[in-house]
Amino acid sequence: MKWAVVVCAMVALSECLVQIPLEKGKSAREVLEEQGLWEEYRKKFPYKPMLKFDQSFAVAGEPMTNDADLAYYGIISIGTPPQSFKVVFDTGSSNLWVPSIYCSSPACNNHDKFNPGTSSTYRHNGSPLSIRYGTGSMTGFLGYDTVTVGGLPVQNQIFGMSESEAPFMQYMRADGILGLAYPRLSASDATPVFDNMMKEGLVNQDLFSVYLSSHAQGGSVVTFGGTDPNHYQGAITWIPLSNELYWQITVDSVTVNGQVVACNGGCQAIVDTGTSLIVGPQSSISSINSRVGAGSQNGDYVVNCNNISQMPDVTFHINGQEFTIPSSAYVRQSQYFGCRTGFGNGGSSLWILGDVFIRQYYSVFNRAQNMVGLAKAV
Repeated sequence: MKWAVVVCAMVALSECLVQIPLEKGKSAREVLEEQGLWEEYRKKFPYKPMLKFDQSFAVAGEPMTNDADLAYYGIISIGTPPQSFKVVFDTGSSNLWVPSIYCSSPACNNHDKFNPGTSSTYRHNGSPLSIRYGTGSMTGFLGYDTVTVGGLPVQNQIFGMSESEAPFMQYMRADGILGLAYPRLSASDATPVFDNMMKEGLVNQDLFSVYLSSHAQGGSVVTFGGTDPNHYQGAITWIPLSNELYWQITVDSVTVNGQVVACNGGCQAIVDTGTSLIVGPQSSISSINSRVGAGSQNGDYVVNCNNISQMPDVTFHINGQEFTIPSSAYVRQSQYFGCRTGFGNGGSSLWILGDVFIRQYYSVFNRAQNMVGLAKAV
């Protein structure tokens, strides 16, 4: 198990960055492919990426989706003595939740479960928590305890404990979710972890940043309280949010070989560590995939693996800057199903800039100025 580290400048101990290493484990898709169960799974639990950002759920309950390609997770602990959990650090949601000992769903049986009875700092809340999925739900209740993130003890943090979980979650590597979006999105009015970090003065700056590596042991990390220049080059481009609910920004256009192929005249996009793909409206995604030479097959856009090096870049124009995704970054290879692109249909006018994008661009989430910062990842 990798533990978080605190990186401090020589000049002052107050100049500290709290970093949580992220493991890149096998995704649910990869596990299911290995077991020969992927085709059955995808039909039973269809992926609906935009459901997570359905505005009708934004206050009443937190929606999420069964993204079978999610692969990054980090370790946090809850309680005294600490109980450890693998969580997705998700900028597209706001609640923290983990499985509990009161959950008997198959999805809970192969994950770590929180036992409130063994924590001396636990306080009961009892309010119900329900998180709806495209193909099921997670239900549970709320409580308070010390949540330790990267060595930072967040006191009296409200969090959810599951009592039932959707069947597809048994294939997820992570135990739960730690949401990093705005508190207005949080189900049951639960204060998000990062908001309590800011309130308790645990971070030097009211921002956090994310570096995602393509490699399983490649140093992926979430940094709370600042940025880590070891993981990016050049200047950070700061982009004002267009909606302070998600980390939502305006994209000016998407081009291939200098020609606009999508988002003509501008569109809205959410920078989301909890979505694996770059997702957009069906017509736009079809246009991009057609232009790069991909064909549709069983819900994926597939390409000839031998053609990757000849495929064109896809460029997102944002706030006057170009953010280019090369074919080596947007094509994913599977030993069972060949090569497919990382551009997926969302069925909505919104775009999601998920892990395919974030692996190329170090992403900074600035609550002080309500901006997203992007810089070339290294």
